Amino acid sequence: MSQPDDLARLRNEYADRERRLAGSDIYSWFNQANLFAIQGRQRAVLSSLRKAGVGSLENLHLLEVGCGSGGVLAELLSIGASPGNLYGVDLLPDRLEAAHSRLPVSHFANADGSHLPFQDQSFDIVLQFTAISSILDERLRRSVCLDMLRVLKPGGLILSYDFWLNPTNQQTRGIQQKEIRSLFPGCRYDYYKITLAPPLARRIVPVSWILALLLEKLGILNSHYLVAIRPK
Repeated sequence: MSQPDDLARLRNEYADRERRLAGSDIYSWFNQANLFAIQGRQRAVLSSLRKAGVGSLENLHLLEVGCGSGGVLAELLSIGASPGNLYGVDLLPDRLEAAHSRLPVSHFANADGSHLPFQDQSFDIVLQFTAISSILDERLRRSVCLDMLRVLKPGGLILSYDFWLNPTNQQTRGIQQKEIRSLFPGCRYDYYKITLAPPLARRIVPVSWILALLLEKLGILNSHYLVAIRPK
């Protein structure tokens, strides 16, 4: 599959996913299993930021690649990021319109992640949350990651949150630790295996939040890696 073909597939898949999930609460904050996953991810993000020496987001410039409707950027706003310092790119114009409505002072661009419309060394933190696993073309995936490194300031931080395994979705391909090192060469990596596998969480969380927390703490049944990546 060529890069243009994979970009077209991505646009179609994201649009089709929007249609399939219309009216569903599976990714709503009111869905207990989704709330459980969001809160676990937020704790892990804050922990990784502290470990990287980041104590405040207020004066930092942040970019999310594959920002969707701006949900993750809104979370960063809630933990101290300045709205004027938040940037996002996405393939779908309608999702960007939703992001702009949610965060009218922030900055959004319709672009694919391999050609980010920003100068070199522009951002203190660059994020991708479940975007790279949707890219099946290996060259495109590598180009996106290299461009994330290009726009990162010296001493900056990349946060990557993605599946390491998702066998139920043929439109994604999980990212193992070895591939992270290949996609972001010449860096230091801190791995956090987080997020109780969603099919299990949807069964367990409504019955026992505490049991879900214990299982997530064990890590054996967790489906994602949060990776803090810093160039050497």
